[in-house]
Amino acid sequence: MALSRRSARHRSTRLLALATAAASVWVISAAPAPVPGASGVGDSYFPNLGNGGFDVRHYGLDIGYTPDTGRLEGRATVTARATKSLSSFHLDLQQLKVTSVEVNGKRANFTRSGDEINIRPRHHLAKGRTFTTTVTYGGIPKPLSGPIIFGSKYGWMKTPDGVFVACEPNAASTWFPSSDHPSDKAAFDVRIKAPKGLTGISNGRLVSTRTQGSQTVSHWRATRPMAPYLATATIGKFDVRTGKTPAGTPIYVAIDPTLKGKNPVDFYGITAEATDYWSKVFGPYPFEETGAVVDDMPDAEFSLETQTKPVYSAVRDEETIVHELAHQWFGDSVSVREWKNIWLNEGFASYSEWLWAEHKGKKSAHQSFLDAYNRYGADDPFWKIVVADPQRDTMFSRAVYQRGAMALQALRERIGDKAFFKLLPLWTSQHRYGNADIKQFIALAEKVSGQKLGGLFDTWIGKPGKPALP
Repeated sequence: MALSRRSARHRSTRLLALATAAASVWVISAAPAPVPGASGVGDSYFPNLGNGGFDVRHYGLDIGYTPDTGRLEGRATVTARATKSLSSFHLDLQQLKVTSVEVNGKRANFTRSGDEINIRPRHHLAKGRTFTTTVTYGGIPKPLSGPIIFGSKYGWMKTPDGVFVACEPNAASTWFPSSDHPSDKAAFDVRIKAPKGLTGISNGRLVSTRTQGSQTVSHWRATRPMAPYLATATIGKFDVRTGKTPAGTPIYVAIDPTLKGKNPVDFYGITAEATDYWSKVFGPYPFEETGAVVDDMPDAEFSLETQTKPVYSAVRDEETIVHELAHQWFGDSVSVREWKNIWLNEGFASYSEWLWAEHKGKKSAHQSFLDAYNRYGADDPFWKIVVADPQRDTMFSRAVYQRGAMALQALRERIGDKAFFKLLPLWTSQHRYGNADIKQFIALAEKVSGQKLGGLFDTWIGKPGKPALP
């Protein structure tokens, strides 16, 4: 059928109008121009830790370590999802030299600035896209030091037969490229190559061990989200015992044989018992394995709640073991949103020591509270720390631990045991594998108890000074 000239002109005009309108809609809805990702998440204590513009989903780490030289050779494959359209992005890496970077299998340009790798892929990364970054790197990792961890060294620490790795709060990036902040959690696969005769231990469960000539490769897999500082790659000679707790959780305990005769503590038995007990008090155990790695590392004056199996730098007491295992819930599964919220980790783990003593019939939590309260006079510097925001260089001060525990006992005595022991597993359930802050805990405590609790928390963690007992 043929159209008349008038109808054709009319249709052409209408089509032109429609095309113009469609073009306008396209302009309005076009994807935003790609931008560089931020070099940090803006944490008030560590503003350059972590990275903006993406969310890490998985780390695949292949590392080879030579104890004689202290040299580490690494290849990290980081799988992430872009949270905005990216023209470039950053990863955290301290000290070590980067030899190549690939994004989605193609060479990418990169530069170094301080502890940052600035990566520019060949093509921009659209918002919502999952991408992989492979970084090849190497060097001799060195531990960090300073006032943060009680003046102790921390991070990647050389031992006589290997290395002890404990990275809280900012040392994960001393041994692998990462978004090194607890707000960016991910699953991990870690393959550790070390000289034959040494054991490489990481988080999660052991997938395989194979020997290739003079080297042994151990492959570990942590399937649950993990903050980078909780990752470990401890290497050395260890006596290993495996099994299951009475309730059925797999357990892996490794102890440096040089500590034989110095170890009156049953790490295996206490770890199994405490894991099962905390599962009743705090909610189901959140990970695929529990355990302990007990090394001989005198320069590290601390232990750390590395996810699934805490690391101990020496033989520690029962209280330390139950403390680090409580962290599997408070700190590991439920992680801080910002480092100023560290009370949610240390106050709760310290209070668990009081709960354990009460459980074992040694001392009530109320008496532990009074003992701690009376230990410090009103003019003691202990009371000057504001636990809810203790400041970077004092974030691991005694007050965060002990006054933090006092706050929880004060809460328990205010709202009663029924509400208190309903609150703890509800908290770990609501924020399982995620991040949270102090305001959220206070809000939940008020909801569970039906009481206004702002004044109580302000007294115990929100301002300096020794509180008066009710």
